Amino acid sequence: MINKGEDEEGMTQWFEEVTRDAEEVQTSILGKIIRQNSGTEYLRKWLGQVQVDEVDDHALESYFTSLLPLSTHADYETYIQRIADGDSSPILTQQPITTLSLSSGTTEGRPKYLPFTSHSAQSTVHMFRLAAAYRSRVFPIKAGGRILEFIYSGKQFQTKGGMKVGTATTHYFDSAEFKIKQKQTKAFTCSPVEVISSSDHKQSTYCHLLLGLFFSEKVEFVTSTFAYTIVEAFREFEQLWEEICRDIREGDLSPRITSLVMRKAVLELISPAPLLASIIEKECMELKDWYGVIPQLWPNAKYIYSIMTGSMLPYLKKLRHYAGHLPLVGADYGATECWIGANIDPAAPPELVSFTVVPTFAYFEFLPLHRHRSQDAAAMHEFTEAQPVRLSQVELGEEYEVVVTTFTGLYRYRLGDVVQVSGFHNRSPKLSFVCRRKLTLTVNIDKNTERDLQLVVAKGCQLLNDSGLELVDFTSTANLSASPGRYVIYWELGHGGRADTRLLAECCKKMDESFVDPGYVVARKSHSIGPLELCIVEKGTFKKILDHFVRDGASLSQFKTPRCTTNQLFVRILESCTVERFCSTAYC
Repeated sequence: MINKGEDEEGMTQWFEEVTRDAEEVQTSILGKIIRQNSGTEYLRKWLGQVQVDEVDDHALESYFTSLLPLSTHADYETYIQRIADGDSSPILTQQPITTLSLSSGTTEGRPKYLPFTSHSAQSTVHMFRLAAAYRSRVFPIKAGGRILEFIYSGKQFQTKGGMKVGTATTHYFDSAEFKIKQKQTKAFTCSPVEVISSSDHKQSTYCHLLLGLFFSEKVEFVTSTFAYTIVEAFREFEQLWEEICRDIREGDLSPRITSLVMRKAVLELISPAPLLASIIEKECMELKDWYGVIPQLWPNAKYIYSIMTGSMLPYLKKLRHYAGHLPLVGADYGATECWIGANIDPAAPPELVSFTVVPTFAYFEFLPLHRHRSQDAAAMHEFTEAQPVRLSQVELGEEYEVVVTTFTGLYRYRLGDVVQVSGFHNRSPKLSFVCRRKLTLTVNIDKNTERDLQLVVAKGCQLLNDSGLELVDFTSTANLSASPGRYVIYWELGHGGRADTRLLAECCKKMDESFVDPGYVVARKSHSIGPLELCIVEKGTFKKILDHFVRDGASLSQFKTPRCTTNQLFVRILESCTVERFCSTAYC
């Protein structure tokens, strides 16, 4: 049973209380973190002269922010390596760390290892309950229903010191907290743990779809960690639906499912359902271009729930196509390091979603970022920084980099996320995600963020609207080996095969002209940056990239295609799959 105060009404009342007193809650949370970990090597290094037990939380906060420097992952690598090698002394946390998380940076070169503790899993459960409470106000669901969840547990491995390593989602799905949550929620996932924990995401996706359809009348909503995963699942469904219908009709399971554990678990849940199979077949054959497939096959589903901000924005068009009239609800804001904010306005469209900071999850600071024009002749827009401010000191409309101090051993840690303050809920700020600060395209003095690239690609794609083609996925890199250096954008196209070469050449030119960064525009006009190159890759290229990184330990639940990449392995896969190239004629 859910503990008193953790039902939906209790959760929203609790959140109202902590956000009304967010400043004092933050001071208390920092005091708790410091007192819990004051004996650690890291904190002794910086707070060694402070008598932690003899001062109050406000004094501790003052000492902490004045004595500890801002940090990045590089500052922790030596400490974390010692933990991975088996050093159980209190290095970053007072309690031994037995698990390390693999950040989603696995797709951008060298992976980052971060501490994962029971607190990590507990805060995830707490966030899910909080977000569900606010969603239920707008989209109430029936107790005893089902959830079609496209969730995947990736591979885990051990360091030489016996430390378990995997993605944060993998650890969470493997945790006692997740198993308890599965039994306590109003609606239950369609898939058993044997499907979620399989290392073969293709087999898992097939079973997620099969079981979701078998329980289709009971499904209350459809969800996954990222919008990309739902889109990919339904791209697969377009090819698999007839096979899935055969399985439902016969109460059997396709030979493509080779995992004996998965087969056994699924076959224990299904039975022959010929009438249901016939209804699904009829619906699929009548659907036009799969528009509205989700509400058509899951008639009682209330909404689709997933992370749809940042690098997920390009998938919204396709997701809306599959969703038809169903609302798209943006999921909450978190990172491998910790959870940050909850979406308490689930009726807001994904493009406008904001996240109210939950002041109990970590101690938050915000590094002010101001875009300015440098004195360089190219007048490049850059970020400059001031000193971090507290949660209560942020200003409406301003941009900040998020800095966190966590219960898991990170202190004044720069996340690299750029956010904008879009409002306040009581005394806690509401944040809109802007971009990842380090994900930029640059050749010399130019700087284009992930968001800049998305806007440019969207303008190029407008020319495809009448061609019957769609953009499946994209990424980019800066080719510095060319002379002069240039941007390269890779497109995978679907629906209709090859596009007219004149149309693609025009798309390339349109994108080149759509960059508004002054550094880029001036450099293109002076030819110190070369013409934009558009590369069309063969169908399935981005799935090859996904498969590669999943084999290397990434979880499908946590995989994100980076929009700007410097990963040379990634680029080699893209180059080997390129079938057509176009160079911009802009600025000629």
